[in-house]
Amino acid sequence: MTTFAYRLLDVFTAEPFGGNPLAVFPDGAAVPERLMQPIASELNLSETTFVLPPANPKNECRVRIFTPRSELPFAGHPTIGTAFVLHSLGRGGQRMVLEENVGPIEVGFSERDGRLFTEMIQPPPKFSEPFTNAAAIAGAIGLNEDDLALSLAPAVVGSSGLPFLMVPLRTREALGRAKPRGDRLASLVGDAARGVYLWTTDAERPGSHARARMFAPRLGVIEDPATGSANGPFAAYLHRHGVVPGSTIVTEQGFEMGRPSLLRAVVGQGTVRVGGECVLVGQGTIEVEV
Repeated sequence: MTTFAYRLLDVFTAEPFGGNPLAVFPDGAAVPERLMQPIASELNLSETTFVLPPANPKNECRVRIFTPRSELPFAGHPTIGTAFVLHSLGRGGQRMVLEENVGPIEVGFSERDGRLFTEMIQPPPKFSEPFTNAAAIAGAIGLNEDDLALSLAPAVVGSSGLPFLMVPLRTREALGRAKPRGDRLASLVGDAARGVYLWTTDAERPGSHARARMFAPRLGVIEDPATGSANGPFAAYLHRHGVVPGSTIVTEQGFEMGRPSLLRAVVGQGTVRVGGECVLVGQGTIEVEV
């Protein structure tokens, strides 16, 4: 039997058992490629990452990201969490570049209120043309047409490497009732999106600008507590449509799941930075025959 060690942490939270859990294998090069997907399926977290040597020696590492069903070209909380684990192990400096299948992602660290804050620079977001069939949109997410807030902002697919259909809702109550249907979502967007990101400006906590939920049944993720890959284009989308004044946007996510998460995005000239806090909650090993 061969043993592979991993670190378990919660991302986009300052409290254990909040945020989005992540497993990181710091010595991912020791894990045979054929076992990466089965290991991610066995752990059954939203994502599991494997840290590998970089193609460019100037970069810190290459990172491969797996959901329980498939490998992703890019994802937000795995990028933040993997960088946080490497920093906690004394690897890299105050800035590092992680090579992902979407390209190099720069990550930086700073201190906020005595805690480490990890922030990544995402690829520039891209957006589709609006989806205008309100009845089809509402049916795909298990709501009524009057739950939608399409006068506030359109329903569009936004992506910084992983595409999500972004749908505005009027209230937090409607957000809580949403029950996306995979078959209707597939009919609505086809292969244009990997998940649906539902949101409202009816946030709960002071200082928050929006509340969101993300569902990605195609990726094996029924609901995600914190989605950094969606939060970057989402913040740019809010900024683009004048929904939130200013360039800094704080989004609540995961509250309906009992895993409160706070994601902070800063929209700049052609760039979006997304960051949050992380908490190490454990470590473990996988034992398999290789």
